[in-house]
Amino acid sequence: MKEKFIRFMQGRYGIDQLSKFLLVVGLIFVLVSAFLGNSVIGLLLYLLGWVFVIYCYVRAFSRNVSKRYSQNQSFLTKTYGIRSFFQKQKNIWSQRRMYHIYTCPTCKQKIRIPRGKGKIEVRCPKCGTTFIKKS
Repeated sequence: MKEKFIRFMQGRYGIDQLSKFLLVVGLIFVLVSAFLGNSVIGLLLYLLGWVFVIYCYVRAFSRNVSKRYSQNQSFLTKTYGIRSFFQKQKNIWSQRRMYHIYTCPTCKQKIRIPRGKGKIEVRCPKCGTTFIKKS
């Protein structure tokens, strides 16, 4: 069965970031519409959710690889700011256990200081300002 699916998918585009986004948004719309019931907004969200899910699969099974690739690249360039913001926040939260992250009072440069060193004098690598912080 796995070999048949692999043969079927040869020459097709497959799943990319835009398809994943469409699938998640579509499923969220369908779930929200379940809570709204049979109202007009609920039905519209339900239909829109299924349109997103179906379009996700149409993209995945498409043989027009160059067009799907350009659509995905356009999506990635438009969402770069949002994705990089969340990636930075994820990185900061992963470092919180071992480091304090302070901001320089003059130039607003972020400085990473190891935890557990007591009160230390911090020198900003960008502007040279020194200030005392507790690590």
